[in-house]
Amino acid sequence: MTSGNIHDLEKLRERTGVFADRRDAGRILAALVAQEMLPEPLILAIPAGGVPVAAVLAEALGAPLDVAVVSKITLPWNSEAGYGAVAFDGSYQLNEALIRSAGLSPQGVTQGIETTRRKVANRVASFRAGHALPDLAVHDLVVVDDGLASGFTMLVAIAALQRAGARSITVAVPTGHLKAVQRIAQEVATVCCANLRSGTPYAVAAAYRHWTDVSEAEALLVLAESAETRLS
Repeated sequence: MTSGNIHDLEKLRERTGVFADRRDAGRILAALVAQEMLPEPLILAIPAGGVPVAAVLAEALGAPLDVAVVSKITLPWNSEAGYGAVAFDGSYQLNEALIRSAGLSPQGVTQGIETTRRKVANRVASFRAGHALPDLAVHDLVVVDDGLASGFTMLVAIAALQRAGARSITVAVPTGHLKAVQRIAQEVATVCCANLRSGTPYAVAAAYRHWTDVSEAEALLVLAESAETRLS
């Protein structure tokens, strides 16, 4: 355990290949989150990669599972690199330094925001299926993704959940870069990150021995299998 409100597993620090896959990561992460003894936990997965991790976590903790849809605003020439993110409520934040260094035009940025807003709206329709978010003021939220690189997407999710009335927020991720985790910890009650790593280059995938992208269809199937645990 690190100091302050960041909790990790010392035996996993600075290591790669520590999880077999996302389900294995969820089991290890669940043991860490269980130590928080949250009275009314609600597990919120960030689709799509966070869903398999969150489903295992929810089952292990006996907690309901739901989603918080957030998506990166990606560079036109690199779908893996984001210069901002859009949340489920349509709000967004931009990485101005990256926008300047990439030489993006104001028109290009505006187009990226609107494209991502449409993507998020479509994902909300798919993942929430017309159901509203549960009452966030009566739960201790555990927001889950499969890892934190820059942490920018998670920050946008946190801000949207706070506006929606969240009582408390714990962020739970299997792996994360130390700087991103420290930044997130300033905004929430607790960060549980099993595998803390520093230095560069950093890749979320390096924490997993088996890594593939999670499609929207795969994430929806996992949620359907966990449907009885959803509140909405």
